[in-house]
Amino acid sequence: MFTLPQHHLHQATTIRYRHNRDHRIYCAITTQVKTRPKLEPLVINTTTLATPPKADDPSLKSTWSHRAWVGAGCGTVLASLASSVVGSYDSHIWLEPVLSGFIGYLFADLGSGVYHWGIDNYGDASTPVFGTQIDAFQGHHKWPWTITKRQFANNLHALARVVTYIVLPIDLVFHDQPVVMGFVGMASGCIMFSQQFHAWAHGTKSKLPAVVVALQDAGLPAVVVALQDAGVLVSRSQHAAHHKQPYNNNYCIVSGVWNRFLDDHKVFEALEMVIYFKLGLRPRSWSEPNSDWTEEAEDSPVTYVT
Repeated sequence: MFTLPQHHLHQATTIRYRHNRDHRIYCAITTQVKTRPKLEPLVINTTTLATPPKADDPSLKSTWSHRAWVGAGCGTVLASLASSVVGSYDSHIWLEPVLSGFIGYLFADLGSGVYHWGIDNYGDASTPVFGTQIDAFQGHHKWPWTITKRQFANNLHALARVVTYIVLPIDLVFHDQPVVMGFVGMASGCIMFSQQFHAWAHGTKSKLPAVVVALQDAGLPAVVVALQDAGVLVSRSQHAAHHKQPYNNNYCIVSGVWNRFLDDHKVFEALEMVIYFKLGLRPRSWSEPNSDWTEEAEDSPVTYVT
């Protein structure tokens, strides 16, 4: 006797035939019963109007709070450098503090690249602590020119606050160590001003700070342009490569001296693979470039984001 499994037997009609006195044959005919499809609730995506900030947008203006934090950050950095100079004079050593300051400069460029890579590729506006900066840096790819519209203290206050909180205790503890102070002063100063170096890398010679333009008009060299051309500050041409496909290179924004090494040795790509296999997180740079990455000119029409 043949019996159909229960989970296949939706509807059956059984026909019995008598073959002989001792054998019976059972035939089962099944028909598939169609089930009603499950209806999902209708979801309507809302479309919001996304516009870049205007030149007179309050979010680009400096406040007195911004200025206070930048003042505190600059004071902290100057205190570090002054301690290094005074300590060097008292100890009659100069080479070690100068070398430590140079190492601090290199460290700041590397640190800016690692941090820039991280917030460019991971997280979003809802990420705790770093959400605001992540949103700003990721949105920066769409409207990179807005950084040139930010006022000085507005652009630097966030990093100045971090420098003040971290460096001030170090100044108090290691003020008599000129080598330590040389490293801390140079590293923290370059990190705090990295956003201004970044802004200058997006500008043109005609949009340089008023002081620089005044010096140039007086016949003196344009200091910022000279430093960019010498590679002391990240250049406009080098950083422009970061804003072109595939958007996964030239992350360092202090001097850019680390960019070639990091890109040629695929350091960030290796880190992305480690993070993916350990945590399952895909960086944004692995996705095909979309409207979030595509730069819009200053006079472009508004766009709609779904």
